Amino acid sequence: MTEQKKTEGVGYRRPPRHSQFKPGQSGNPKGRPKGTVNLRSDLREELGEHIRVREGERELKVSKQRAMLKALVSKALKGDARAAHIVLTLVEKLFEPEAAKDTVPDLTSEDQAILERFLARRVSGQPLSTEE
Repeated sequence: MTEQKKTEGVGYRRPPRHSQFKPGQSGNPKGRPKGTVNLRSDLREELGEHIRVREGERELKVSKQRAMLKALVSKALKGDARAAHIVLTLVEKLFEPEAAKDTVPDLTSEDQAILERFLARRVSGQPLSTEE
């Protein structure tokens, strides 16, 4: 009896072999079917589809996302304050992080002197003190 228990290994987090999931068997068989897409995928696919847009005399084939942006910018240019606010908010969200990464403030001569003193002390092994 004790040998059978050892070989089965039944206990905490070790269910009996007959009740374990078989390979390829789901724990929730009525769960999400394979191949279904979520809202993000649907939206990305829908906005990526191309449509024909008339711009002046010519007809362009652009994505729905691009068409929406063209319409929004057009409304903003015509004086629609709400559209202008949305466009400016998008510009701020999308382009400000890039601009912040590119700008690195220059060190003043005072800052440069402090940095040089720090590095000199660190190389010489002197203790760093706040008194001078």
